[in-house]
Amino acid sequence: MRIVCAMSGGVDSSVAAALLAEQGHDVIGVSMQLYDQSDGQTSFGSCCSIDDLHDARRVAAAINIPHYILNFERQFNEQVVSNFVREYTSGRTPLPCAHCNSDLKFATLVERAEGFGADAVATGHYARVERDAATGRYRLARGLDPAKDQSYFLFSLTQEQLARAVFPVGDRPKDAVREYARLRRLPVANKPDSQEICFIPDHDYASFVTRHAENGPQDGVIVDEEGRVVGRHSGIHRFTVGQRKGLGLTSSLTRSPMYVLALRPATHQVVVGPKSSLGRTTLTASSVNWIAEEPRAPIRVAAQIRHRHQAAPASVRSLGDAHAEVAFDDPQIAITPGQAVVFYDGDAVVGGGWID
Repeated sequence: MRIVCAMSGGVDSSVAAALLAEQGHDVIGVSMQLYDQSDGQTSFGSCCSIDDLHDARRVAAAINIPHYILNFERQFNEQVVSNFVREYTSGRTPLPCAHCNSDLKFATLVERAEGFGADAVATGHYARVERDAATGRYRLARGLDPAKDQSYFLFSLTQEQLARAVFPVGDRPKDAVREYARLRRLPVANKPDSQEICFIPDHDYASFVTRHAENGPQDGVIVDEEGRVVGRHSGIHRFTVGQRKGLGLTSSLTRSPMYVLALRPATHQVVVGPKSSLGRTTLTASSVNWIAEEPRAPIRVAAQIRHRHQAAPASVRSLGDAHAEVAFDDPQIAITPGQAVVFYDGDAVVGGGWID
């Protein structure tokens, strides 16, 4: 089978390509150029940098497969970076990795794969794709290594995309992936994993949003649950639900530790309160994608509201028009608009959407 393999220059995607080539597939390595590197810039981030593109090419040469660099600058800016800025300035906390993985990598690579005459697209994600023998539908399942599972970021993959998706490292733990890379003497075997948002390597997302927002952030006030002003701020993009540190509150006005409870972009207000006020038992989600059949009645799931969140027992019902309502058995801390809520049945992703 001819397979296009997305190669980021990291160990996971490199091993994915090597495994497929070893299995006898006709593998074509593809890397994404996400920003202008004509001036030799290397500080954009810790993944998809010019050094990563060189690493991907070195791996492709080592396993004897062709390698191409595709220019995705426009798509990356439109679908990931611009979305990131818009979400923060509208009082939401974005999840750029999910938009990048589904909206950019898969949607665009599937189209490009057709140009290569390829049957499938592979990545180094820790997830698995299976086919339900009874229904014929494709299932997205968690990766075997729970510490590395990335199915949460892939909830929006459609049946058409899952039919073309291959995740070669999803059925093995990370340690085994690195050991395989060492045995194959891949030049990235000991390369550290990327830990931050690739286009904000210094972690200062607030300054990034300030620089890129169209009209610039608006100053506002910080209020408590009763509406009393307890502080001021220089932009709601500097806050996220559940945040405690960096609020800049006057201690005389707040007798106990305060957390961000809500953001009100229309009035530029940040609402704060005690941790006990952070718990919620319900949420609604939009742009919901059902990987399993859309349920006609409420179903029981384990719902995950953040990447590192322990999925919690809940009921979910479809509201139609790609909307859903989730009711948790127990209150969940810091349900955050803009993040994803993903529904699981065991290890299988039932569906997911964006928290309103």
